[in-house]
Amino acid sequence: MPLNIKQFVNNYTLALKQLLDKIDPNVIESILILLEETRVAGGRVYVIGNGGSAATASHMVNDLGAGLRRRNIVNFDIVSLADNTPVCSAISNDVGYDNIFYLQLKGLLKAKDLLIAISCSGDSANIVKAVEYAQTIRAKVIGCTGFSGGFLKNNCDINYHVDAPKGDYGLVEDMHMILDHIFYSYYIQTRT
Repeated sequence: MPLNIKQFVNNYTLALKQLLDKIDPNVIESILILLEETRVAGGRVYVIGNGGSAATASHMVNDLGAGLRRRNIVNFDIVSLADNTPVCSAISNDVGYDNIFYLQLKGLLKAKDLLIAISCSGDSANIVKAVEYAQTIRAKVIGCTGFSGGFLKNNCDINYHVDAPKGDYGLVEDMHMILDHIFYSYYIQTRT
């Protein structure tokens, strides 16, 4: 075998541990405060992402939505715009993939709402277009980024950035999922 599996596993987990040590609790606190402000104001939380980040968006909606609601802990109005395959494929086919999130937000997003944009590169065209639209509405934007952070890192109200080497998608996506689980666990442990 050309690959030393044990060494690879040790290297991967070491890199993940190093990223975990860089988590800024102040950023997480700021995000939780913004989530609470949105909920109290009666706003909706929209979550967007592509590929693995779309899966993270769905997981976040599951945890912060039904997961907390069924436990009678807190009730977030939260949706993932990547979850509606017919809508995403219709917009992509008819208008272009760059519009799949923007057109779902258009006319619905309000200033009291919150957009959570998850993008490893921060430069996905459909993420950029949705964020730019949110900014015109004056809705708040939380960016979850990796690598250099791209457009999203510099165009959001709060940025949770994972400073992983370019191309290490697994590490960035792991850290974004950990952020979701920090939120979820925070509510479970402080509200029960």
